[in-house]
Amino acid sequence: MLKKSIEKALNKQVELEGSSSQFYLSMASWSETRGLTGASNFLYQHSDEERFHMLKLIKFINERGGKALIPSLSQPPENFKGLKDLFENLMEHEVNVTDSINNIIGLCLDEKDYTTQNFMQWYVAEQLEEEALARTIIDKLNMIGEDKGGLYLFDRDLDTMAAAELKESEGAK
Repeated sequence: MLKKSIEKALNKQVELEGSSSQFYLSMASWSETRGLTGASNFLYQHSDEERFHMLKLIKFINERGGKALIPSLSQPPENFKGLKDLFENLMEHEVNVTDSINNIIGLCLDEKDYTTQNFMQWYVAEQLEEEALARTIIDKLNMIGEDKGGLYLFDRDLDTMAAAELKESEGAK
């Protein structure tokens, strides 16, 4: 049975994961309307992943005897100065998600809820990947600078990456 403090923290994380999905969706739409097909495909796919993270939490809360709450979500940002600004916003958002997950882990340890702490380790590993990927993308965008040819090739690389990740996730099902 989940302790109320942990149930509350997990439900807050449900909201954060849902907001993350919406944030990625907004960024995907922004990219798509600017002809950045690779970035949009990459971001649409990551929006789906964030929704999966939310569903995984919902099911865990309910299976542990808690009650998952489905929150209303606020409007995500819809305009960005450019692709680099978009990914810098994404990085900042992912760092906030990591902080939230770390706070839940701390609460689990305080409450001696090792089952939930163990469950949350998957999210810790996922956030390591998310932050590393965002940093890599920002580093590449810094290298490209204002080079339109470089941006074109980078966008194409993101499309290839999205296709490979999609194939990998479909193979894992």
